[in-house]
Parts: sequence; C-alpha cells; structure tokens
Amino acid sequence: MARSALLNVMVQAALKAGRSLARDFGEVQNLQVSMKGPGDYVSQADQKAEEIILRELSRARPTYGVLAEESGESKGSDGQHRWIIDPLDGTTNFLHGIPLFSVSIALERQGEVVAGVIYNPAMDELYTAERGNGAFLNDRRMRVAARRTLPDCVIGTGVPHMGRGHHGKYLIALSHVMGEVAGIRRLGSAALDLAYVAAGRFDGFWEEGLHPWDMAAGIILIREAGGFLSDKTGGSAMFKTNSIVAGNERIHKELMSVLKKPGPDGKNDTQ
Repeated sequence: MARSALLNVMVQAALKAGRSLARDFGEVQNLQVSMKGPGDYVSQADQKAEEIILRELSRARPTYGVLAEESGESKGSDGQHRWIIDPLDGTTNFLHGIPLFSVSIALERQGEVVAGVIYNPAMDELYTAERGNGAFLNDRRMRVAARRTLPDCVIGTGVPHMGRGHHGKYLIALSHVMGEVAGIRRLGSAALDLAYVAAGRFDGFWEEGLHPWDMAAGIILIREAGGFLSDKTGGSAMFKTNSIVAGNERIHKELMSVLKKPGPDGKNDTQ
C-alpha cells in the first residue's frame, strides 16, 4: 500500500511511541508485585510517549494545531489542520499488565478527520487509514464485518467505572443489547474497540463519555473500511456529544434502534 508523506509521519510517530511504551510495559509487569505499585511509572510512560509523538509531528508540520490527552490543546498558525493524539489509550490495562492498549493519532483538516493511525505495541498491530485510500491492518486491507442480524453479532462497548457517571443509564442500554446479540466485549481501549470494528472483529460498538482523542483515528478507520458511524442520536456530532455508535450499515441501524428503546420509566436518554 502507498502511504502519503503525512501518513508516514504519523506511522513513524506511533511506532516510536509504541516502542517506548512496550519497554515501559515490561517494567510495569515487574512492578505488579511491589507495594508501591506501578501508578507513577505509568503516568511517566504516558507523558514520555506523548512527548515522542509531539516531537515527531511538530518536526514535520510545525504549524499544525494539537489536541492531546496529556498536554491539552494548542492552536497552530496553520488554522486548517489539527493533530488529535492519545499517547496511551487503555491506561488501566497498561497499569495492570494487560496487553490491550494503544497509541492513537488522527489528523483533522477543516474540522474533518482525514487520516488516522492506531498502534497496539503489545501485539504489533498497526491500523492505518486515509480518506479515499482505504483502511489497513499491517498493510493488509480491512473491511467491516458483513453480518446482517444482531443475533449473529459480537458487539463492543465501554463500561463506566468509578468516577464516571450514568451507571444506571448504561445498565439499561446494556440490558437491551445483551438480549439481542451473540456476545458483548469490553477491551478497555476505545481506540482499539473502533479498530476492531474496522477490522471486522467486532460487528458493532457503542460508548458514551468519550473524548475526541479516544475516537478520532477510529472514525476514519471505520469509514474507510466501509462502516457507518454516528453519535447516540444518529447525528454526526460525536465530539460534541462524546458518544459513538458504529457498525456496518445494517448493524449500525439495528444497534441504534435497540439503544433507543425506553427504560423502565418509559424514557430514553439518547434523544
């Protein structure tokens, strides 16, 4: 597959950050048995990975803006382009020695995501996509799964935890979906969840309470793999509503209709 110069820059940044995380992950696994635990070490690993990414990207395109999980937003003089970066998506997995975490880098042009890279260093899986050029996993073309009915489907989701609200609301949505599908999965990295939809491993995915850096690269991956996405209302304001629903055209539609079912009080919060 032929990559543009910009996508090559993104890939190199993700691979370098991934190598740094992989080294730190080995140390985290050793720290599991210590009384202090690996918490401080993980936050340093996160920051180090972001510094690597920012250094690589700014060297290639110094005028672009940045929205990053650790360092926040900085406006670029370019005014048209913005990098959206999550240096370590799946921090809790990383902290516990679970090899499901990722580096996520997206490029936004005039408010639209046009390129994305997600890299899982523990499994050496590199997901890439550019608008109009398709989506790839380790340079092999990806397509979303072709299943057409929810009872055949495995659906990914994110589960709210301590410090995240709306547990009851989520449980209502989960109860609706779990009764309709072959299986539910929760990886612990929304970027990887979306990459798995693009690769046809998951048939669909939904989650609320996400940030743009959790979703941006996954959005272009799924679109270029032939999938459909929306926010929880069926619109395209994923970043504003902090929500996403994804799948192939048919499964996205079916999943949306299940998620819109009313709760026990007759209300539905997706409206």
